[in-house]
Amino acid sequence: MKPGIAVLGTGRMGSALVSAFLKQGYSVAIWNRTKSKCAPLAALGARVAETVRDAVADAELIVVNVNDYVTSDGLLRQDDVTKGLRGKLLVQLTSGSPRQAREMAAWARNHDIHYLDGAIMGTPNFIGEPGGTILYSGPGALFEKYKPVLLALGGNSLHVGSDVGHASALDSALLVSMWGSMFGVLQAVSVCQAEALPLEAFMGYLKATQPVIDGAVTDFVNRIQAGRFAGDETTLATVDAHQGALRHLLELCKERGIHHAVPDAFDQLFQAALQAGHAQDDFAVLHKFMR
Repeated sequence: MKPGIAVLGTGRMGSALVSAFLKQGYSVAIWNRTKSKCAPLAALGARVAETVRDAVADAELIVVNVNDYVTSDGLLRQDDVTKGLRGKLLVQLTSGSPRQAREMAAWARNHDIHYLDGAIMGTPNFIGEPGGTILYSGPGALFEKYKPVLLALGGNSLHVGSDVGHASALDSALLVSMWGSMFGVLQAVSVCQAEALPLEAFMGYLKATQPVIDGAVTDFVNRIQAGRFAGDETTLATVDAHQGALRHLLELCKERGIHHAVPDAFDQLFQAALQAGHAQDDFAVLHKFMR
């Protein structure tokens, strides 16, 4: 028999989670502070619970997707709710930090509650889709036991390690990589518009240079992993060469009145490396100035 499921939180993401479970034939109890948000899901077959305690009472697996860990703690750390969670699996899909994930795992362990921490790597429209990616961390055996259930939320549901904080850490790492790219493109679009370059053409050139970008990223990550920071015969471009090119961008931004916070942030790291005598070293040496 399929396990009963409870979902706490029915915002846009929570509603997508509930819908995905319902489509796979699971019995789902739902709770939300604003009860009216539950109505569309009730029409699809979800049971609307009056209280959190009522929602978790008959569930074997409880998924939480609320604003933050403070809100989650307020819902779960009530004596009657905590008692109702004992022996069950709590899956935390609320965004937080690795520290918060570890603290919640310790609390769950102290109350005989099984626990997995998760990070949703996508927007609500990816939930339930074959390519939908959700990262989970915690006991591997627990993930494997409930993997058939978790796959209902995304075909690319992955266990990233037994350290319960690793899903959250990867969430931050992958998001900052995405934001770095998005903010870079924002800067690039401003440059193109200032210089009357068509954005359609820019997108074509961006696609053409993507292999160069991907190769550079792979190269410097491998160098960081190996501790190879000094410039050598395989260095793609030195710190000095990179900073020289950035200088032209900073000048262009000043001339055209373009916001320069993004390239200024890059330049801070370049200047720190240059002042420390790393002008002829590999780009990877900037890693030393990130902490």
